[in-house]
Amino acid sequence: MASDPPAPWGQQLRNLIIVLVAVVLTVALALGLEGQGRGVSLKALAANSIPLEVALTNGKPTLIEFYADWCTSCQAMAKDMAELASRYQDRVNFALLNVDNTKWLPEMLHYQVDGVPHFVFLDSQATALGSAIGEQPPTIMAANLDALLHGERPPYLQTGHSSDFDPLAPSGAADPRSHGG
Repeated sequence: MASDPPAPWGQQLRNLIIVLVAVVLTVALALGLEGQGRGVSLKALAANSIPLEVALTNGKPTLIEFYADWCTSCQAMAKDMAELASRYQDRVNFALLNVDNTKWLPEMLHYQVDGVPHFVFLDSQATALGSAIGEQPPTIMAANLDALLHGERPPYLQTGHSSDFDPLAPSGAADPRSHGG
């Protein structure tokens, strides 16, 4: 049985470069995924939020956030929302409702949720004062929460980057995870 002849020097160098690039990309990917894990997850944020039933009856103003785990804007805002919840937690209820849970369909229809994130600002009597749809800067959200605390209509009720969502879309309809693509 004959052995293969040794590869020429140039081919060995090319193979070494390919292996080194693969190792570097693998390490970069692993570090990138690890870095994502250090952020605030929507699941943790939702677990720490107040149940909607309590928020609607405890006499405090409420911010309802309709979100989805697949929504990149929701994910991008998670850290800021966690910081705002920490800052306002003793004065404002933060209730997070996952649009993929059909339990919240009546609320999605009531508040006309057609994109996520969708924020609904309720006064202390659980009356809706307005809503904002899409990614919002933390300063805008803080200004809206401050107005809510004073019983005023939030000043920044705007639409930012959001993911389309239709709570009544039949299965087989366009997947909202496609972000319109």
